[in-house]
Amino acid sequence: MIRAGFLLGAALSLSACGLHPLYAGGGSGAVATSLGQVEVAPIEGKSGWLMATALRDRFQASGAPLYRLDVRLDDQISGLGVRRDDSVSRERRVLRARYQLVRLSDGTVLVDATAGSDAGVDVVRSEYATIAAENTALERLSTIVADQIVARVALYARRTPAKP
Repeated sequence: MIRAGFLLGAALSLSACGLHPLYAGGGSGAVATSLGQVEVAPIEGKSGWLMATALRDRFQASGAPLYRLDVRLDDQISGLGVRRDDSVSRERRVLRARYQLVRLSDGTVLVDATAGSDAGVDVVRSEYATIAAENTALERLSTIVADQIVARVALYARRTPAKP
């Protein structure tokens, strides 16, 4: 009985603090509807293809787009660890994205922000294995950065009513 009362009190206090579910209404809610109206502009390069694919998977466009997401990527690999023979033993792959959410009707930039992440890659004797690890890191970073971008656009959609 005391436990049920505690849980009820905790639930009421959370609703009083202004926390609201971001995707209220599920797939037909305001945020999901706004996200479905975003088209992802083509992004250059292999990292751009991976990023655009990850973003399109998350936005799940439906119907005529009202917004366009423009993304510019900066993908860099730098050596970190050095062996006695001056060869690199570890690399750091950094993927940064500068993105803008643009309203198609008038070209207004609604969101202008950056997102990014990095990953460590072991450099091994097999060049093939090292390249495969670099590619895997890029795939993982693309999904992480895409999630950051979608979260930011969803927050914008939650705070701002849609205007065609």
